[in-house]
Amino acid sequence: MAAPRMILLFGTIHMVFVHFYPFVVCQDNPADYFKREHSLMRPYTGSGASLPMWDMQGHTMITNNYVRLTPDRQSRQGAIWNKVPNRSPNWEIHIEFNVHGQGKTLFGDGFAVWYTKDRMQMGPVFGSKDYHTGLGIYFDTYSNHNGPHNHPHPYISAQINNGTMHYDHDRDGTHTEIAGCHSPFRNRDHETHVAIRYLGGRLAIMTDIDGKAEWKTCIDVDGIKLPTGYYFGISATTGQLADNHDIISVKTYELEGADKSVDYASLNPSADFFSPPRDHIDDPGGAFRGGWTMSLKNMFLLIFCCVLGFFVCLIVGVLIFQKRQEYNRKRFY
Repeated sequence: MAAPRMILLFGTIHMVFVHFYPFVVCQDNPADYFKREHSLMRPYTGSGASLPMWDMQGHTMITNNYVRLTPDRQSRQGAIWNKVPNRSPNWEIHIEFNVHGQGKTLFGDGFAVWYTKDRMQMGPVFGSKDYHTGLGIYFDTYSNHNGPHNHPHPYISAQINNGTMHYDHDRDGTHTEIAGCHSPFRNRDHETHVAIRYLGGRLAIMTDIDGKAEWKTCIDVDGIKLPTGYYFGISATTGQLADNHDIISVKTYELEGADKSVDYASLNPSADFFSPPRDHIDDPGGAFRGGWTMSLKNMFLLIFCCVLGFFVCLIVGVLIFQKRQEYNRKRFY
């Protein structure tokens, strides 16, 4: 009876290993694979209000339990950027985070995870610069969309950019994304996790937002090229809508499988596949992003229609009043 039990045990172990291998770091000697210089864990503070190996930007603040990129207040931006460039051709990064706030139906804007050539440059794309060079992963919580996206929010998407592509908030960046998925990570009673793996030209993103220690695939795309020497960063922003964007930990690992014949530092960021483009429709909630997106032409047409409608109602009202007056006079004769 012992032999069948052993066979069953090894079979079970094999199935678990095969199922979870894509997001399990090599365990021969974890110290050889864990990259402390690219990681962030409690206790955060070094000397004073600082983060060892990381720079802070904007409204970022440090507490004992989390690094808050933005508070639940309007018009805030914050970011943390790793000081050390990544030299590993293949890597995996695990981020524990918490996005929460008082808003029930309206909230935003979201945060982004970066692996880019430039660092510490604030801008309009979730607190960092537009037209970046590298990888941007966007956790968009902006809830007032009503356009052609056919997906609910929060929404996670990935963009590979060589410095020439614009991130369009009105379209959630769907015209330049390589892939995306809906992930309701906001206002959870527990911390939420995302795992980002880049291995052999394959970018895979998985989430654990249910507190069950189970990864769910969000994005899995092959044909991605990312060079070494870029920087990891995380940024967040709020506009007229707001949320707390908290980072609890960042754990980065080096993965095996590098091809010694490839000059990874000279690669240009690129992707073989992009999601099909979608027609643009002005975001009806664009004002909540911090600026009114309606063109002057559309605004003039709206005002003209309102004035025209007012005069039509006024004329109809006058005619009805005159008819009633005439009817009343006839009754007395």
